[in-house]
Amino acid sequence: MLIQKSYKTELNPNNKQKTLFVKACGVRRFAYNWGLNESNKFYETTGKGLRSGELLKRLNKIKDEQFPWMKEVSTYVVQSAMHDLDEAFDNFFRRVKNGEKPGFPNYKSKRNGLGGFRLYQSICVEPNRIRIPRIGWVRLKEKEYLSTSNVKINSVTIKEKAGKWFVSLQVEEEIKIPENNGSIVALDLGLNSFVHDSDNNKVVAPKPLKKHLKRLQKLQRKHSKKKLGGKNREKHRKKIAKLYLKITNIRNDFLHKLSTKLTKTKSTIIVEDLNVSGMMKNHCLARNISDISWYEFVRQLEYKSQWYGCEVFKVDRFYPSTKLCSNCGNKKAKIGLSERVYHCDKCSFERSRDYNAALNLLKFYSEKLPIDHGDVKPLEMCSVEPSVN
Repeated sequence: MLIQKSYKTELNPNNKQKTLFVKACGVRRFAYNWGLNESNKFYETTGKGLRSGELLKRLNKIKDEQFPWMKEVSTYVVQSAMHDLDEAFDNFFRRVKNGEKPGFPNYKSKRNGLGGFRLYQSICVEPNRIRIPRIGWVRLKEKEYLSTSNVKINSVTIKEKAGKWFVSLQVEEEIKIPENNGSIVALDLGLNSFVHDSDNNKVVAPKPLKKHLKRLQKLQRKHSKKKLGGKNREKHRKKIAKLYLKITNIRNDFLHKLSTKLTKTKSTIIVEDLNVSGMMKNHCLARNISDISWYEFVRQLEYKSQWYGCEVFKVDRFYPSTKLCSNCGNKKAKIGLSERVYHCDKCSFERSRDYNAALNLLKFYSEKLPIDHGDVKPLEMCSVEPSVN
């Protein structure tokens, strides 16, 4: 099976290479802003926008005279910036068409971080280093991780986070799907127990934001009191960025390990199609929900299921798995968040609220799937790539 896959690891550049990285980020940011400005001016006079091809032609005509410093980085950096601008406008018009909040493309600012840049060609990868155009060979901190054989490299993205540089390699790779003879399991996602499955197993999330929240608040208070543009303010900004990166790494490590284990050992995984964005509007729960990342976990289950011969089924979000009794099928009119043990008013059956919900999901799958596919959504076999943030 041919899939698109991303590999991400940390780079170990020297000081000269770091300087070239910063220049490439600056050129990418400048090219994006220049293209956005040209497109806006052209629209004001003609009522039409400019695509990346025309913008590149215009920039190439004046680049040698007005912007000679752009030659210090690869031309692929400028091309990727124009393609990103095209994508930003496409997303804007799509949202307008669908009646959503438009979100017109904004100018890039260095205040929001250095960002990164993307390259499409002239990339060479070895077990302990990677060659980047106009920069040369850059060492990798983790050796023999990036795929170097039997793959087609589509693009390479270099990004800066908290003073560290990371490379993300997107490739097309041929894999052999293994035979998966694991059991069927239903997962109930919650806040107290991140996962409570139909085998009565519990998994508790690390909740790194909650653990480091006091330290984060202390750093942010100190940062707000520092003088704007001062060196001490910049030092505290870097400390905050490092702490955020640590929180993100802890969360991603937990999600990747759990999703990989489940897709490797289970033949079918049943989950609810939760409306996470709607639940985030509850300000009492928003921080806890974002800290455990339900949406990202389900997304990882979906694309990893293709790699390990597993199937993922989403049950409609309106199916009342929490209100139903898994013993007699009686449905409660309402059940509060504080009610952690499900008690059936009809048969006096008692069971853990989350375990009861997981059993109902499994029961729904086994009873309804052969007859009616309406409420159960099988995963569409499409290319879904993992996050590189």
